[in-house]
Amino acid sequence: MKKIFIFLGIVLILCSFNRGSSKPIPAGEKLVYAGSYNMSGLMTHLAQVTMSTENVSTSKNQYLHLSCELTTFSKWDKFFKIRDLYETYVTPGSLKPNLYKRSIDEGGYTKKEKYVFKGTSVTSTAKKRNKPETVRTFTIGANTVDAITLLYKVRQLDLSQMKTGQTKAFTIVFDEKQIPVSLKYMGKETISAGNLGSKSCHKLSIGAKTDALRGKDKNLIWLTADEYQVPALMKFSIPVGTGELKLTSASGL
Repeated sequence: MKKIFIFLGIVLILCSFNRGSSKPIPAGEKLVYAGSYNMSGLMTHLAQVTMSTENVSTSKNQYLHLSCELTTFSKWDKFFKIRDLYETYVTPGSLKPNLYKRSIDEGGYTKKEKYVFKGTSVTSTAKKRNKPETVRTFTIGANTVDAITLLYKVRQLDLSQMKTGQTKAFTIVFDEKQIPVSLKYMGKETISAGNLGSKSCHKLSIGAKTDALRGKDKNLIWLTADEYQVPALMKFSIPVGTGELKLTSASGL
């Protein structure tokens, strides 16, 4: 299931596109998605993905807390129980990541990670199951950020200037390494966006130098073509099958 979150981060690596007039990311926003997986030829709804934002203050700084949680429904837990939480603390406005945390529990496999960002240096702490905790410091590019930050950073960018077939190359940090990716603009389509109704959306295709994603133009995302640029639909193709995340409700925009 971690490959789904690699997909989620990669699809939104648009950091060097020109800024448009999109609204800042507000605290109190909540996006809920139906997570489905192709089982024996049928797209089966088996999980819920919830993305939310909130303000968090310390004695010295104020942060915007971004979180993304994936939970399988109880009736599917006996087959493969998933309780994943990805969260990051960013500087409001710029969405510069300061702290990224990841906690996964997938069918008995557990892993906890923490990334501390300082300029182009990242210190990661990781613990898998009963293995000893590891600490590593490595260098990243100036525009490299964590996956969850990217899920929101795209909302401040201007996709209306992209031309069909235009591509960009970017980098994401995941699993204590940097992953090169490419993104291709594929025009506009009108699709259902949950309680937002039928919406015109920007369609994007994602490719990456990783075995997490498979197929040409099989990993796709549709972003509402308005000031909010909400991810309305995501389709992914990974080594173990295909699936989708479909927006069911959006609030606090």
